[in-house]
Amino acid sequence: MARLHYPAARFLTSAPTLARCPDDRGAEVAFAGRSNAGKSSAINTLTRQKALARTSKTPGRTQLINFFALGEDLERRLVDLPGYGFAKVPEKVKLEWQRHLSDYLQRRASLKGLVLVMDVRHPLSEFDQTMLGWADDQSMPVHILLTKADKLKRGAAASALQQVRSRLREWEDLVTVQLFSALKGQGIEELEARLDAWLLD
Repeated sequence: MARLHYPAARFLTSAPTLARCPDDRGAEVAFAGRSNAGKSSAINTLTRQKALARTSKTPGRTQLINFFALGEDLERRLVDLPGYGFAKVPEKVKLEWQRHLSDYLQRRASLKGLVLVMDVRHPLSEFDQTMLGWADDQSMPVHILLTKADKLKRGAAASALQQVRSRLREWEDLVTVQLFSALKGQGIEELEARLDAWLLD
């Protein structure tokens, strides 16, 4: 089976609005998550690059939709969406981001799936559930990465995974869940297999 080479990922462009996004063709997968859930770290771990997606000590730095091409192939892209949650920005700006985010998620034809990044210790926040509800409306497949799995003992991590799965039973035809640790490199192969299935479909 064909496999994509994620370490070849390179920055393509940043867009503040849907209108400024690259041409809507080919296939892309978007990463979304709370500002401190480890989204940028997950993208960097997947691509084996230290600073492809910006990680920041100040959560909520990603205020643009960032596109990464897989090498020279502009038809296959990874997308880093604005982190939601902790950003210290005025409410008006926050609402503006949400509008652009929702535009992108609802109208982007090349979007094949959503990777929803959650801290394994605090999964299914209010916004996570909003994203899942939206994905359900769009029949958009979602793959949940329960990050920072290294922060829990193995039994506790497995139990957290089981709890999230059981809470999402109503969405099981659209939603898959896995444990992930950027620190330990845990779960990379499983994530790659999911992305390959979406991007090479």
